[in-house]
Amino acid sequence: MNSISFISIFLTLLWCACACAANWPQFRGPDACGVDASAATPVHWDVEKGENIRWHTAIPGLAHSSPIIWDHVIYISTAVSQDTQDVKVGLYGDIASADDQESHQWRLLAIDKDSGKVLWDKLATEGIPRGKRHPKATHCNSTPATDGEHIVAIFGSEGLFCFDLNGKPLWKKDLGPMKSGYYVVPSAQWGFSSSPVIHDGKVVVLCDVLGDSFLAEFDVADGRELWRTPRKDVPTWGTPAVAKAAGRTEILVNGWHNTGAYDFADGKEIWKLEGGGDIPVPTPIVNSNLAYFTSGHGAERPMRAIRLDDHAVTVTQTGVTNPAIAWKQERKGDYMQTPILVGDFLYGCLDVGILTCFEANPGAVKYSERLGNGSEGFTASPVSDGRNLYFTSEVGHVYVIPANGTFSVAATNDLKETCLSTAAISDGTLFYRTRHELLAIGETHSK
Repeated sequence: MNSISFISIFLTLLWCACACAANWPQFRGPDACGVDASAATPVHWDVEKGENIRWHTAIPGLAHSSPIIWDHVIYISTAVSQDTQDVKVGLYGDIASADDQESHQWRLLAIDKDSGKVLWDKLATEGIPRGKRHPKATHCNSTPATDGEHIVAIFGSEGLFCFDLNGKPLWKKDLGPMKSGYYVVPSAQWGFSSSPVIHDGKVVVLCDVLGDSFLAEFDVADGRELWRTPRKDVPTWGTPAVAKAAGRTEILVNGWHNTGAYDFADGKEIWKLEGGGDIPVPTPIVNSNLAYFTSGHGAERPMRAIRLDDHAVTVTQTGVTNPAIAWKQERKGDYMQTPILVGDFLYGCLDVGILTCFEANPGAVKYSERLGNGSEGFTASPVSDGRNLYFTSEVGHVYVIPANGTFSVAATNDLKETCLSTAAISDGTLFYRTRHELLAIGETHSK
């Protein structure tokens, strides 16, 4: 390896480590980047033999919310029912809602990061869900967020809740009925999944639902609503992202009729983009002055890079000729997964397992390859330690792909359980939430 290549790799890893390390405070970690390059995570593990399995802890209920981490504590939310709760995985087109409208308990748990011991288990609210879920979804899809003092969680139509780090309730807000479903068949409710984001003492929530959609900001200290901006779009399931652009802080949101940016200070719309996939799920990803937006349902399903410093025009669906659109690749977008950026490459995986690697700029396709045999669904978003990428199928197969722009499968590991929740990474350990457990996967022996 020549010195230039070594320096390039070193700078890439240094950037990743500086951007995302140790704490994993929200969905996909700091800034939703999905990367913690502070230490290498295992390439191989074996659940049955205990190889590189540091601990595993049973988690009650049914939820797809991801674990978050602050210092040495993991926080995780769940919805618990006394009746049997099930989730239907796989590739299928059934749009009907699940039939489980019995009473649920929405709970927040704290788990010791080093031992897996449950430190506390707190009840947030209890009752019959005010909305329905898709058979593949749950009544607790949204990932909590923390700033090291507060923990905020959206439990769908049950509301927005805030706790301190000991699980003490601080405040709650009724956001109204969060009925998220297929806009063509409104009776088909699929469950709410957009996660809250904490930034600069404010809580940002995106509520694109079947009627009265909005983007809003609350004071994290007392729950005061600071502003609320109505949105006109179909239901979406993505989490907003916060970015710096043109000397101000912006909130980026994915959509179909209204992908765009809003001023963090007052909620005023800055720009919007029309078109793309009609069931938007992925979260926007930010890299310097570019933001990557994608949606994988429908005929177009593009992957797009938008210049955040170009607000001279209103962004419309006019392709790469619009100066605000840095590049666009048609029919290369993600459906359920949020893409991931590592170094010079952007990676996106479709729900059927087609993994595409792009040059982050100018967007050329490096490769497009299939993970698995085509029969597995992929819902959980990928994460990375800056060296490898981890793509998890719904049946619990984890495909480890080198993050170097060249396709190969370094390993395929089996979690031995279904998994639709995005993993967390901290200090060289992967934390996977499967159907019944939270697993800590890290080196357990020296080589």
